[in-house]
Amino acid sequence: MFETAAVSLLVALAGIIVRAVAGPTVFDRTQAVNSAGTVAMLLLAVVGFLNGRPEFLDIAIVYGLLNVIGTIAVLKFFRYGSLGDSGDEPRQPDGTSGSEHSS
Repeated sequence: MFETAAVSLLVALAGIIVRAVAGPTVFDRTQAVNSAGTVAMLLLAVVGFLNGRPEFLDIAIVYGLLNVIGTIAVLKFFRYGSLGDSGDEPRQPDGTSGSEHSS
């Protein structure tokens, strides 16, 4: 049964990779990469169960947390153009923040 689950996850991963390559926008691609990370996490857990290695579940959980943090960082980068920008200040049409004054 778990072998079938592993094969199903690999098929799903193939479809996700197609979506990541063909996605028309960067957000479609980001969602596909996030989904691929989730499927990879599930695959790690299944492979760990099949091989009798319970520590693979710990690795899968850490990988899932890194996947979420990485997705948030990528989306913040594409929205604000920088990971250091807090996003609190309104942006002007020319890309500068509202607190910058020109002399």
